[in-house]
Amino acid sequence: MQTGGAQDGKSPSELIDGRIKELGDWRGETLARLRAVIKEAAPDVIETWKWRGVPVWEDAGMICTGETYKAVVKLTFAKGAALPDPAKLFNSSLEGNTRRAIDFREGEEIDEEALKGLVRAAVALNKLKAKR
Repeated sequence: MQTGGAQDGKSPSELIDGRIKELGDWRGETLARLRAVIKEAAPDVIETWKWRGVPVWEDAGMICTGETYKAVVKLTFAKGAALPDPAKLFNSSLEGNTRRAIDFREGEEIDEEALKGLVRAAVALNKLKAKR
């Protein structure tokens, strides 16, 4: 797996590993599971680390970021407003014209198949825009 945005001598993947371990609770477990689903859906994904500590997944452009807060783990899709969301996963940042996010709360199930569909759609959109 390629990485970009190394910091303090560590690769972005190592920094994301560190964040998961540092959280040490349901948020770390959720971030780890979301990361695994993203990698399953987009095997060529590149992990980056931006904005002083935000995991970012890219393939032909940004797919999504993974932010952790006290009450939620938030996946923000850079071009989410342009993606089909038949399972209605997007539940946050709905007011904008570009981004859309999914807030995951403690104990909530992750609809992995629907999430994989969103990730694949984001990659397809990135590749379509890259061809233009």
